[in-house]
Amino acid sequence: MRTEHDLASVGTVVARYGLATVFIWVGGLKFVEYEVENSKPLMSASPLTLQLYKRMGARKLARLVGVSQMVLGGLIAARPVAPRASALGSLGAAGMMVGTLSFLITTPQAWQNGIPQLSILGEALLKDSVLLGAGLVTAAESLRSASGGH
Repeated sequence: MRTEHDLASVGTVVARYGLATVFIWVGGLKFVEYEVENSKPLMSASPLTLQLYKRMGARKLARLVGVSQMVLGGLIAARPVAPRASALGSLGAAGMMVGTLSFLITTPQAWQNGIPQLSILGEALLKDSVLLGAGLVTAAESLRSASGGH
């Protein structure tokens, strides 16, 4: 039984800091021009981001997303000192991943020759389902910790 608990604990730590690293790193990349260009097909095709894209332009919207990702990553990583804030960051990350997974439906470039043949972009988006799971797992663990549970 102890081995299962240890494995779950290690898995949660890896999920937490992997998620935080991805959010901080990818958020920082939103300030680099190639990432702004890579984001354009996603932002311009999605009903979630289209109006912001039209108002702000690709660069400013990418930076807004980048700052949001870096803040969420920082909150996720803050679990040892601020478990409630970490839970909020994890839930925010999960919400963001639901949004990016919706790009699979709204972005024609996510597919090649139709369903089920994902393009490279589609493959990258599908991986966000793992980040969604990590966000939910780490949010639950942070909330348990904040309430005094183990």
